[in-house]
Amino acid sequence: ERAAREGWQALHAELARRDPASAARIRPSDRQRIQRALEVIEATGQPAGARHREDLRGASRPGDLKLVLAPGDRAAMAVRIEARFVRMMELGLLDEVRSLYGRGDLRADLPSMRSVGYRQLWNHLEGRHSLAEAVRLAVIATRQFARRQLTWLRAEPAAEWQEALDPGAAARIEERVERWFESAFRAGPLC
Repeated sequence: ERAAREGWQALHAELARRDPASAARIRPSDRQRIQRALEVIEATGQPAGARHREDLRGASRPGDLKLVLAPGDRAAMAVRIEARFVRMMELGLLDEVRSLYGRGDLRADLPSMRSVGYRQLWNHLEGRHSLAEAVRLAVIATRQFARRQLTWLRAEPAAEWQEALDPGAAARIEERVERWFESAFRAGPLC
């Protein structure tokens, strides 16, 4: 309601006053992140930037086991992403979005409707794209999201990477976790 009255620029300016670190990181046009950062401040009394650093990178301790299960072959990942989205469509994703669209109390700019897949199918239902184009755009957006996730994971210090598409990965991860538990318990309590 405040954004409708005052505008997103005013809310970004408020964020800059209350949490300069987050405001520097968040574009003035990024409505969802501005709203979330201000909500965090209201709910916790702390700037979202401090909480973000604490939750994402500062939550681990020396000796914690950090495993990343991710595909190394981007082409194989792209094929699997497309197959997964096609399967989601077969299982009724379009019907789900159509049902939400038909409720009348939701809008395309809501965070829940802006998620990958929903946004593209919503645009199809509004007549902006054919169904084939909406599916193509959703697959592209999913691939872009996966690349951003991999970039974030690459910045994780001391992470051990396992190839997600390797059938032997599960056994290697299980063995690695067992070794970690054994060493952690020898060193003392985990907490």
